[in-house]
Amino acid sequence: MSKYALLFIPTLFGMSALAQEKKTDPAKEAAKTEVWEPVPKTVTPGGLPQEAPSDATILFNGRNLDAWHSVNDPSKPAAWTIDDGFFTVKKGTGNIETNKKFTDYQLHMEWRIPANITGTSQARGNSGVFLASTGPGDNGYEIQIMDSYNNKTYVNGQTGSVYKQGIPLANANKKPGEWQYYDIIWNAPRFNEDGSVSKPATVTVILNGVLLQNNFVVKGETRWIGAPEYKKHGATSIKLQDHGDPSPPISFRNIWIRDL
Repeated sequence: MSKYALLFIPTLFGMSALAQEKKTDPAKEAAKTEVWEPVPKTVTPGGLPQEAPSDATILFNGRNLDAWHSVNDPSKPAAWTIDDGFFTVKKGTGNIETNKKFTDYQLHMEWRIPANITGTSQARGNSGVFLASTGPGDNGYEIQIMDSYNNKTYVNGQTGSVYKQGIPLANANKKPGEWQYYDIIWNAPRFNEDGSVSKPATVTVILNGVLLQNNFVVKGETRWIGAPEYKKHGATSIKLQDHGDPSPPISFRNIWIRDL
């Protein structure tokens, strides 16, 4: 072999190595990071943000409370007052809850403090939505509802609080007499066989388009007195509260839910 051929061999190896270096790194190919399945289901949104999407379950249709029953006596229908497209707490009849039970969900609901509201602090249009009603008493996980527009109270008990646990990130309340709306994302707790918590609940709360709770980690069932704690449960109803304070009662409308 000539000395010129010997010189050419390493040159070929060098050209081959250079060609390999110019190959596209698979990690830099767009197609390598494209995921095509599973294809998300199609959901038709409402015409407005507050309108129910196509896969929602309607919990109040503006005409009746057929989706709800009395907490004190589950065999009896909810006895709150139906009006023109909304319903109002009927004092003394007790809390109401949904017939259907849920685990993780997206909840939309609208509520109104009466324009002629009276009282102060917690006795001013007080109610609440319990995201998992675990029994006939005021146990479960409450997101507070009350007049916090111009009403001083303890901040872990104002509108948008995870009652006695999570202070809201803002006060986005409208004036009494105006309709307000909650959008709530609830991820229920998970439990081990022995009743211990394997994963705590989390909640995100938006009031009138303003974020109040950002994936808040719930410490247990909300309590008026005492520390929160968890008790094992599965799918549960959603409860609305008849608080019983002397001020005029709260009204609700346009309630829908999406299972997650």
